[in-house]
Amino acid sequence: MPVWRDYNPTNDLVFKFVFGRPERKNVTLAFINDVLGREGDAAFVDLEYRNVEFAPLRESEKLGRLDVFGILNDGTRVDIEMQVVNHLNMEKRTLFYWAHMYLHFDALRAGEGYGQLKPAISINILRYNFLPQENPHAKYVIMNPETRHQLTNDLELHFLEIPKYQSKEIKKMSRIERWLAYFANQLDKEGKEELAMSSPAIKEAMTASECYVMNDKSYQEYLARESAILDYNNDVLGNRRLGREEGRVEGRAEGRAEGRAEGRAQGRAEGRTEGLDAFAALSRSLLAKKRYDDLARASSDAAYRQKLLTELGIE
Repeated sequence: MPVWRDYNPTNDLVFKFVFGRPERKNVTLAFINDVLGREGDAAFVDLEYRNVEFAPLRESEKLGRLDVFGILNDGTRVDIEMQVVNHLNMEKRTLFYWAHMYLHFDALRAGEGYGQLKPAISINILRYNFLPQENPHAKYVIMNPETRHQLTNDLELHFLEIPKYQSKEIKKMSRIERWLAYFANQLDKEGKEELAMSSPAIKEAMTASECYVMNDKSYQEYLARESAILDYNNDVLGNRRLGREEGRVEGRAEGRAEGRAEGRAQGRAEGRTEGLDAFAALSRSLLAKKRYDDLARASSDAAYRQKLLTELGIE
């Protein structure tokens, strides 16, 4: 019997395998409808996957690639993005992708009026905290801030911040909370079984994810991707800590300019050593224990990272 392999559903390779395949479009449709709160006659019933790469109009322009893109049964465009690292440009990135989705892929042919343009919806699943709110789900539209009048339904941006997920009884979860529980991957075996029973689409997503990681070649790709994500976040963590230490030194410094410079240099060196050494030790310990999910979460969740450092006695 093959050994069970744990996995992180927010790994972008796993995500694309589950949600980007036509044979599982019912899973993707269920996810879209649950995020948008659509049901009954308002629910989307079909999805046509399209080429996810769009070429620039000029050589100097940026090439774009969407994770999961398709056209829904009423012509609405939808893009689902799994963002595993924080490049500090999410606002611009999602608008860039939305604009291409709205204007490209035969959105408007010669001779057609602007009224032929179809709505475009972006759903961003984030492996990190992004927005100044506690609710893990946020929706943005174009609205007059004074009158609350919504100008159009053509732009709709959704963000699911996985680290903000708060566990609760599965039977009390909303449709979107079940998906958050799936991506957060914090449930024990019994909890996952109950979650799968609560939603046929989530059950199929779990089955597909397990199928992916049980393939040796795919699992090696999965681990390589997780390692790359951890390396990137490790560098970012160290750099941010350096900035905080530098700020503290500057705030305390009351001496001459050369004294402040010396303090900043010392704080920079100490912050780099302390931050990277601690995270490196944590990474080695978790990898040795095959706690891959804990390592992935620790790379983007500062509070959880500190909890693990305390648990394992790493200072």
